[in-house]
Amino acid sequence: MKTSNNTILITGGGSGIGYEMAKLFSEDNKVIITGRNPEKLRKAASSLKNVSAIVSDINNEEDVAKLTEQLNKDFPTLNIVINNAGLANYYKLTDDNANAFEKASAEILTNYLSIVRLTEKLLPLLQKQTEAAFVNVSSITAFSPGIGLPGYAVSKAALHSYSQVLRISLEKHEKRPIVKVFELMPPLVNTEFSKEIGGESGISPTDVALDLKKAFETETYEIHVGGTSDFYKLYLSSPENALQAINSRH
Repeated sequence: MKTSNNTILITGGGSGIGYEMAKLFSEDNKVIITGRNPEKLRKAASSLKNVSAIVSDINNEEDVAKLTEQLNKDFPTLNIVINNAGLANYYKLTDDNANAFEKASAEILTNYLSIVRLTEKLLPLLQKQTEAAFVNVSSITAFSPGIGLPGYAVSKAALHSYSQVLRISLEKHEKRPIVKVFELMPPLVNTEFSKEIGGESGISPTDVALDLKKAFETETYEIHVGGTSDFYKLYLSSPENALQAINSRH
């Protein structure tokens, strides 16, 4: 997969991992970042070259329809979509007034269902390109859930399954060339997004972006970033031990 001369959409591109991806890929590609916060997007886009910003809420059906229309009109060469926007609520199912249903509903919408909708809307455009890909930003918790992030873990497990099904479906589809599907699976990352769960001790978001670029070059479709690689080996050898390990601090 080429890493230059692409047109790349990054959801949640105004901060954190999304911003670092925009920064890295904007050096040799045209990048569009999208998100709900106009000021955050404006600031991010103004600090980078080759970056356009579109305010859009991926959870809102009308916004997604408008975004799809604008991308088809103004960015007809779009060939990479990075589904990075996410939501995480830190709580335990045993907490008083956990509001687990409301929190899990929001997480599943943002981290899974919104991706299904956006992917379906943009797939026809990507299929027009000579080389194209979707990137779904998943998580180490897709393998084993942490009790402090129950809804988030479930949503990322769903995204992991969806990414596999989408990849196989596109491989078996008669259209050529094949639209590729990458899944980026970071451990804890040092961003504002993860501050509440000790993100300061996590890896740099720059490392996550660099691993994605490397995966494009090597066509590694399931990308185990940083400590996820060792954790995945533990998960394969003993799912029970992996579950205990990820919950050892709780």
